[in-house]
Amino acid sequence: MTPSATQRPRASLAYPAALLALFALFWLALAIRPWYRQDWLLENVVVFAAVPLFAFTARRLRFSDLAYTLLFVFLCAHEVGAHFTYAQVPYDEAFRRLSGQSLDALLGLRRNHYDRLVHFLFGLLLLPLAAELFRAEAPPRSALWRFLLPVLFIESLSAIFELIEWLAATVFGGDLGQAYLGTQGDVWDAQWDMLLALAGATLTQCLRFLAARRAPAAAV
Repeated sequence: MTPSATQRPRASLAYPAALLALFALFWLALAIRPWYRQDWLLENVVVFAAVPLFAFTARRLRFSDLAYTLLFVFLCAHEVGAHFTYAQVPYDEAFRRLSGQSLDALLGLRRNHYDRLVHFLFGLLLLPLAAELFRAEAPPRSALWRFLLPVLFIESLSAIFELIEWLAATVFGGDLGQAYLGTQGDVWDAQWDMLLALAGATLTQCLRFLAARRAPAAAV
């Protein structure tokens, strides 16, 4: 019997399952001898909560392969920061071994900027997932709200995470609190982190809307 035209085949979960398996291997590799075990545990609280949530709800709300891929990339970048602690990720040493030059010196950087990169990636990579979430659960009625709501959602998550960092630093204090907070002496660190998340989300949303204008059938 031919299925009705209104029926849509359920998307396979093989691809997100494969990404989950790859992430599990990556996570296990970086779980071995992290530089600061207690900070690693704190950094992974969000992973322990988010990954099972996405896994258990995948059948009810199956995101696109692109959204899952970008989520995978972001989580891998986060795990690198958790392994080394964000303020001590040795990207400059790695670049120096490859090129013989200091990346920080070339860019005029005075602190370790890996945390800033990941906050930017948070907005850049997770915006499509937020847009798909709104489209599935609370579809906006106008193009303006289709543009704004995912961006504002990402920014609100960034602000909530900054509050969590502040609370954790207050509760734990000492070296652990400082390692988790990762301000590196910058009193505007939280504001920079939220600004970069907003910039990443806005950039991706602009690219999505430009792509949709070139291909009007594409959903945003």
